[in-house]
Amino acid sequence: MNRSNWQSRRRRRRNLQQNPWFEHCNSSERYTMEVPQSLQDSGHGNDESPSTSSKGTGDSSVPDLPGFYFDPEKNRYFRLLPGHNNCNPLTREGIRYKEMESRRLQLLEEEDKQKKKIARTGFNASSFLRKSQLGFLNVTSYCRLAHELRMSCMERKKVQIESSDPSALASDRFNLILADTNSDRLFTVNDVKIGGSKYGIINLQGLKTPTFKVRMHENLYFTNRKVNSMCWASLNHLDSHILLCLMGLAETPGCATLLPASLFISSQPAGTDRPGMLCSFRIPGAWSCAWSLNIQSNNCFSTGLSRRVLLTNVVTGHRQSYGTNSDVLAQQFAVMTPLLFNGCRSGEIFAIDLRCPSQGKGWKATNLFHDSAVTSVQILQEEQYLMASDMAGKIKLWDLRATKCIRQYEGHVNEYAYLPLHVHEEEGILVAVGQDCYTRIWSLHDAQLLRTIPSPYPASKADIPSVAFSSRLGGFRGAPGLLMAVRQDLYCFSYS
Repeated sequence: MNRSNWQSRRRRRRNLQQNPWFEHCNSSERYTMEVPQSLQDSGHGNDESPSTSSKGTGDSSVPDLPGFYFDPEKNRYFRLLPGHNNCNPLTREGIRYKEMESRRLQLLEEEDKQKKKIARTGFNASSFLRKSQLGFLNVTSYCRLAHELRMSCMERKKVQIESSDPSALASDRFNLILADTNSDRLFTVNDVKIGGSKYGIINLQGLKTPTFKVRMHENLYFTNRKVNSMCWASLNHLDSHILLCLMGLAETPGCATLLPASLFISSQPAGTDRPGMLCSFRIPGAWSCAWSLNIQSNNCFSTGLSRRVLLTNVVTGHRQSYGTNSDVLAQQFAVMTPLLFNGCRSGEIFAIDLRCPSQGKGWKATNLFHDSAVTSVQILQEEQYLMASDMAGKIKLWDLRATKCIRQYEGHVNEYAYLPLHVHEEEGILVAVGQDCYTRIWSLHDAQLLRTIPSPYPASKADIPSVAFSSRLGGFRGAPGLLMAVRQDLYCFSYS
């Protein structure tokens, strides 16, 4: 009996020596294996973008082994270590982050080297100029394509910010930026090192080549609550205030605050130096806010709450409440019609007719639906179309008359973040920053992805860039360009 057991163990040992694959798979050490020559030849020359699979290269010729990761550089498989008790474990999340960082650095290098970029295949300045001369392009199409070409050639330049407290500029991180109507001022929300947020206004009139110098104007206002949403408010004159929607903290309820722009030194245009009205409205659980420029709802703002929309008149203090079935995450007023458009966590987009009483049943004017939570709604100038984005990364253009989606913009990345849209009809473009920290620019006309701009810093939940695009950066005589704020830095992508 003992002799037979000894012979069987000897045979198993001999089989393991002849098949080293089993020996490696049973060991707890990192497993490596050479790929057969046929697989090397078939997978050679694959230049596809990194994927999120365990192979990491997107090469279908390399077999996917459960629990292992194929490294194309070393041409070997590596074991994915389970759990978190190992030192520097090789995980799928780490592999995916490494691939994304490698791709970002590659795009940054291409951005620096390639001065002339082509937004559309086969189109350059000489080609569509010749087509315009031959009558193949009308004036509108020619101007739109010219803007696209100039936009694709924008170069990144770091903006030098001057302030009375240079040490604060080196430590405070940009959280949100918002340009005013004329794009000569930029309101900023900065996260301070000791905790909380502070506000500032950057004067963009000095944003000119080749220096790119701006001045930051700050005040003593400070908050330890998160800013959920903000917009410019026209109470005394155009963009006289900033409307801030602040989240509640512990026993402190949320609120909507009207902050006068006159509190920031030298931030007001000439001739409008009179002090503004500073006021705060106690509003529980506010997610979004919007200011009305419609005559029929003058001096009013709206806040999106949990299962409720609250319309407030700043002068009289009168409030009107509309009940909803979900949290309201995005809002915007129409200008020509008395409508307030709302995007909900349930994916519903509806319009409120401000002429109808809140207690009635006829105040819902429009109903549209997304498959995920709506994070941004933007009404186009003619107010016949609406742009909306959601937490599934979908960006759709809706026809409000036919109540159907007529165009979809592909490439946006979002899973759960509250990310805005920037629509610029004058330039014919749509700008959005994804959760992967890439800034993407589409053509409004045909949803063509024109450019993808990587972040100057590695992708992180805390380092998603905040952007502002304008056709007149710095005022009436300013040049078109894109402003990007990330960490402590402000960058300008200006037309060359």
